[in-house]
Amino acid sequence: MNVNAAVAAAAAIAGVLTGVIAVLAFRWSEREQKRPTRTSLHTDPMLPPGVDTVLSVLRSSAVVLDEADAVVKASSAAYALGLVRGGRLSVEPMLKMARDTRRDGEIRQVELDLPRRGTGRGEALAVSARVAPLGSRLVLLLVEDLTEARRIEAVRRDFVANVSHELKTPVGALSLLSEAVMDASEDPEAVERFAGRMQIEATRLTSLVQELIDLSRVQNDDPLEDAEPVGVAELVAEAVDRCRHQAGAKQITMASNVGAPEGLDPSGVPLEDDAFGLRVWGNRGQLAAALGNLVENAVNYSPARTRVGIAARRVSAPGGDQIEIAVTDQGIGISDKDKERIFERFYRVDPARSRATGGTGLGLAIVKHVAASHGGEVTVWSAENQGSTFTLRLPEAGAARDRADQYPDPDEVDDVDDLDEVAIPSSHPSPRAPSRASSPDSTAYQTLSAPEVLP
Repeated sequence: MNVNAAVAAAAAIAGVLTGVIAVLAFRWSEREQKRPTRTSLHTDPMLPPGVDTVLSVLRSSAVVLDEADAVVKASSAAYALGLVRGGRLSVEPMLKMARDTRRDGEIRQVELDLPRRGTGRGEALAVSARVAPLGSRLVLLLVEDLTEARRIEAVRRDFVANVSHELKTPVGALSLLSEAVMDASEDPEAVERFAGRMQIEATRLTSLVQELIDLSRVQNDDPLEDAEPVGVAELVAEAVDRCRHQAGAKQITMASNVGAPEGLDPSGVPLEDDAFGLRVWGNRGQLAAALGNLVENAVNYSPARTRVGIAARRVSAPGGDQIEIAVTDQGIGISDKDKERIFERFYRVDPARSRATGGTGLGLAIVKHVAASHGGEVTVWSAENQGSTFTLRLPEAGAARDRADQYPDPDEVDDVDDLDEVAIPSSHPSPRAPSRASSPDSTAYQTLSAPEVLP
């Protein structure tokens, strides 16, 4: 009897213990389920409803941080900017802002310069960071890349400053010269001399204003709205005619392999008489201005009694054939440090020489914008004291491709008995092939037809 009682008592005690353990286990399980885990902190369901969708359409880089400063959600742009690395926010000032906002709930904003990933040149990214609370435990960080906006603003400031300076110079000169004319009213020779200077400054001011108008037009207008097939021979003839006086004054020979038929005035050659049928598609006025600027620069920066060559050819390209127009001179050349900036507005390799020749520093900027707006490009090869070659590449007009078989390729012309030799390299150097640094005395010239040789 005592044995049975003892067994019953032991069973009762065991049952009570089992029940207590089961209750404790259930309570512990409930507590663990309610406690946020590291895994749950990094899952999207913690985000308030709709936040994930909103973040996906924002232009700004977005990062959501939890209580432990771990990244719950980050956009691809945030990774691209290098804001998130290894699941953590890698920018210490932004992390400090997030902690302060989590503590007091205040929205904060700051602009920072961050090192650019993947470059060793010390370039910086300008960003604007804004931090705000997101619910009771999360913090939202929005980062806007301001680098391009700052660059554009700097270009705008420089442009306004340069325009103001360039306009002030001739206007001030005109004011002083007018006073000098008044003071020398009884000296005819002095009046004539001052009047001549006034005319030069007025011409310079007119050229500057016109180039500003041209630059504004090529930047704001769509040249392809009034696009048409334009013959390369016509563009070359117009560029040569534009520089006829300057070249003649310096005894510079101008020649091209794109000429008019014998007996016709090159400035009036019709399109159908183009020697090799080369045509480009675009705005006639803008293309003529771009090529004219290249030829004018070649003449202005070439010594007296040298040659300026203009050569055109058809080249194959992945998106379709292109027309390549190269303008070569035997001038002073361009240094490597200047090559990177010569297409900037108002930049001059030699400011004193540019002002002496009436240059405004806008010509190459106009060429660059015209080429880009027509789906082409402009490149430069140059060596100091050897000369330069500016190459304008433009898409070929469809009509020219249809007629390609009717005209020989300039590189395949064998009969050169009637052609004059001109100083144009047979393979025009460019930044892609800098190894051919031909000097003005080099014999590696191809023979091209010369429709015009100025005295």
